[in-house]
Amino acid sequence: MKLKQKLANIARDAVYDSRGKEWISAETIVGLDKKFTARAHLMIPKDHASILYSWIMNFKFFDAAVKEFYNDSVEIPEGDIYIYSDPDYVVPGHPGGLAIFDPAHNCAMILGMRYFGEHKKGTLTLAWSLANRLGYVACHGGMKRYNLENGKSYTIGVFGLSGSGKSTLTHEKHDGRYDISILHDDAYIINTNDLSSIALEPTYFDKMQDYPVEHPANEFLLTLQNVGVTMDEEGRKVVLAEDVRNNNGRAIKSQFWTDNRVNYVDQPVNAIVWLMKDKTLPPILKINDPVLASTMGATLATRRSTAEKLDAHVDPNALVIEPYANPFRTYPLVRDYESYKKLFSECGVQCYIMNTGFFLEKKIPKEVTLDLLERLVEGTLDFKPFYKYENLSYVEVPGFEPPFQVREYHHQLHKAFEFRYDYVEKLIGHKNELPREVLDVLKTLM
Repeated sequence: MKLKQKLANIARDAVYDSRGKEWISAETIVGLDKKFTARAHLMIPKDHASILYSWIMNFKFFDAAVKEFYNDSVEIPEGDIYIYSDPDYVVPGHPGGLAIFDPAHNCAMILGMRYFGEHKKGTLTLAWSLANRLGYVACHGGMKRYNLENGKSYTIGVFGLSGSGKSTLTHEKHDGRYDISILHDDAYIINTNDLSSIALEPTYFDKMQDYPVEHPANEFLLTLQNVGVTMDEEGRKVVLAEDVRNNNGRAIKSQFWTDNRVNYVDQPVNAIVWLMKDKTLPPILKINDPVLASTMGATLATRRSTAEKLDAHVDPNALVIEPYANPFRTYPLVRDYESYKKLFSECGVQCYIMNTGFFLEKKIPKEVTLDLLERLVEGTLDFKPFYKYENLSYVEVPGFEPPFQVREYHHQLHKAFEFRYDYVEKLIGHKNELPREVLDVLKTLM
């Protein structure tokens, strides 16, 4: 039986077997500018109202004001986003849950998943797919604009998996030295024609591990997931923060947590940064070739974190590749590859890699990364050729100098690029096959 038919059978059985349940639903919008906004619907059993409530809080509830905004927006020549969810329905053979997507019709079914995160990402998956068909680049990352003197600005996008530092870098205030506008720290889209950017959701889905109970940011929490609750001396309910009970404590934070939030950036993006945790790479690299720049995004290598739900057999310390840090893609990978290459080749966007993990055996402190970010914005970084590796340059950072004189270091670099090459080679003949030029450019570094 073909997979498509098998999934269709599962979907029909799930709906039929749940016919005796009482259901509730709600509507929101995804996309916070009139140039791109889509209406989304979620249907879920009444017993799981808390998931629906979090979903409403995360996106924008379709009230009268939002309806007026939506009616004035650019019309999208497709149907709304529809998601059917039954957290209690466990499909045989899929103990961790099963999500079925029909992106051509903007529909999804989420079965056996009780975590709000799957509902958030399921909605974004369909929204990113829709936006891609309309000429936008899907972005799983953060974006901020530095409003500089003399009317100048510098807009930068950082891309990485959860735990890579994208939220930290996006929300960093630099001790008030810059006037900063934040688009979002997780989900947005870039127009490939005018390079403007649009946030898809108003709130932030933040980890609780770095926020003690008394932290002022907790005043902006709307709902929480994966956390316990206790009582203080006065009998008040208090959240068990800092992942005391279990990993990946989460909270939806109000957009008012950031006082410098914008939903639309009309200035062109200046730079894109791939955030990686690759021990062979120095704290920052500049990529001077559009093909290599998009290739390094397509083979973005990092390590997993406690922010992700992993199967028991997955090694959390293993180096993994997640193209453009976005595991929520339903369309062929080549479409993202060509879109990002266009940004680098035709639109003047610069590309960098920042290593936010270890360089060899030495942890790169957050302070080093922030200093490099500030100097990048100010245009004061001095890039030098990265040995004989074509189209790569780096900045000398005390304590993190690449040992070019050591043969073993070049061997490690070779293995890192070979790891990417092998990944791309295995895509040949499959849905996510990439152009031959990707393998060719990686070979020049091996």
